[in-house]
Amino acid sequence: MKPIKQNEIYEHLSQFLRSKGIDMKEGTYARRIQKGCSLLTDAANLTQQGMTRAKTEIDKRLEQMRQVIHEKTAPKAPPPTQGKPGPAPATAANAPAGNKRSTRRRKTRTRGGRKK
Repeated sequence: MKPIKQNEIYEHLSQFLRSKGIDMKEGTYARRIQKGCSLLTDAANLTQQGMTRAKTEIDKRLEQMRQVIHEKTAPKAPPPTQGKPGPAPATAANAPAGNKRSTRRRKTRTRGGRKK
């Protein structure tokens, strides 16, 4: 929205009243109406500036909030590999000599069947 010029509201009001058959002449009431229109113009312009600033601030905070949500909910990326092969996983072929255990599970016996 464009800012309102200082006497623009007063001029429009004067034209409106003139079209209705009322002519405002210089005098006390005309100066008071002009002053009221000036205050209304200032209030409208300041409100517009405030709304623009508020919108900018809200957009900034909203973007920060989106960024935080993204960081908290984004899937974790795997750590980058540097091309050097790491130690091979332990298998039966390359396991240390003293660590040869059977991979089968043992069956356990229970006395008396089921437990209550």
